[in-house]
Amino acid sequence: MDEKFKKSLIAQKSYEFALKVIRVLKLLDKDSANLILIRQLIRSVTSIGANIEEALGSNSKKEFIHNMNIAKKEARESLYWLRLLRDLNPKDMGKFEELLLEAEEIVRILTKIVKTSGNNQGLRTNNL
Repeated sequence: MDEKFKKSLIAQKSYEFALKVIRVLKLLDKDSANLILIRQLIRSVTSIGANIEEALGSNSKKEFIHNMNIAKKEARESLYWLRLLRDLNPKDMGKFEELLLEAEEIVRILTKIVKTSGNNQGLRTNNL
């Protein structure tokens, strides 16, 4: 396992989160609406960790902040798809509540990382 990944709590957290989401999605009915939303959610939830990995391998602080900011945006998008799936699948609502809380936590962590990294470099971090 990559050393930076082992040392990065957010990298580990986002990886585990993606696994949890995918496992829950496997249990849902595969009607046409769910399938569309499932595909969207899988794209966004796996993109969180992929962008964190890119950030960990970045060559500059600016690139690091850029990739972490993209990861944050993907986490926010994941919240949207999770809420839609929760509301369209009332019998599975309980499965989504924990995932929504975890996604919100990931957004908070990534927001803090971006703001802290930007402040340390004197970079503008508005629109975060």
